[in-house]
Amino acid sequence: MPDLWVVNASPLIVLAKIGREGWLLELPDAAVVPEPVAREVLNGPEDDPARRCIASGHFPVAPDRPIPASLAAWDLDAGETAVLAVALADRAYTAVVDDAAARRCARALGVPVRGTLGVALEAKKRGLVPRLGPVLDQLRDAGLHVGDNVVREVLARVGE
Repeated sequence: MPDLWVVNASPLIVLAKIGREGWLLELPDAAVVPEPVAREVLNGPEDDPARRCIASGHFPVAPDRPIPASLAAWDLDAGETAVLAVALADRAYTAVVDDAAARRCARALGVPVRGTLGVALEAKKRGLVPRLGPVLDQLRDAGLHVGDNVVREVLARVGE
């Protein structure tokens, strides 16, 4: 079964800020961003690397999907809702989201989920970076909100 990802704005934005947005295309067999996520990113600052990435057509944009009532009840933002709608419509997709409520929703609805840290961890496992610690520092500097305990746990998993 192919490894397909549907990506929310936050992982794309923080990874693009550190020049690692390519991981979102390189690690899975394919990745898409839903239309509402693309709109959100394109409404960002003109110098935003994620905006340039979407505008250049590097990421395929998935059309809007119907929002099931079970998903709408979670009252997530438009991007997160669109990501999960794609993953619910096509169970081959893993949702790539950082928001805690969106991750809880995904799990409750049976949608595979990973966040930016999971993407970085996969990149380390596949040898795309020699050390994960500096990458996690860059991600935090770029705006990823993650606690020190979580960082220590992730680094311990890779022997750093």
